[in-house]
Amino acid sequence: MQKTIAIKLLEGKKIKHEVIAYPNHMRDAEAIAVELGVPAGQVFKTLVVLPPGTTGREAKPLLVMLPADRQLSLKKLAKAISAKKLQMATHAEAEKMTGLQVGGISALALLNRGFAIYLDESARNYELIYVSAGQRGLDIKLAVADLVKVTGARFVDAGE
Repeated sequence: MQKTIAIKLLEGKKIKHEVIAYPNHMRDAEAIAVELGVPAGQVFKTLVVLPPGTTGREAKPLLVMLPADRQLSLKKLAKAISAKKLQMATHAEAEKMTGLQVGGISALALLNRGFAIYLDESARNYELIYVSAGQRGLDIKLAVADLVKVTGARFVDAGE
């Protein structure tokens, strides 16, 4: 297995984690949860969200980690972070901004790249969660506290 930036980061910081492989054609986080045999609420997808007028430098794009069984509420997220209006990045925009494929976008692989990072409040319900390792077919199982410490993620209630 090739080590991704996210895996190397955790190893370098000596953070306890487990790399879990699944079929790399899978992109749906709920299906991945079924494949891994864990609750969908414990598997987090990473979504790229744009503030209005984001074409480069005006405002930071957001990375929002949300459980597989919830949908992002742009309205709740905007209110929580005091933004006027937000929009989802298209798959093409998300891939261009992150350099990662949709289904493999990982906050752990994108540190210090100008993204504001958020984690849905529901992560507090679990000691360990699964997030992308930075490529399709690989997830990382790690402690919520460690994920927050490494990424600087802020908790937000953004799901519905």
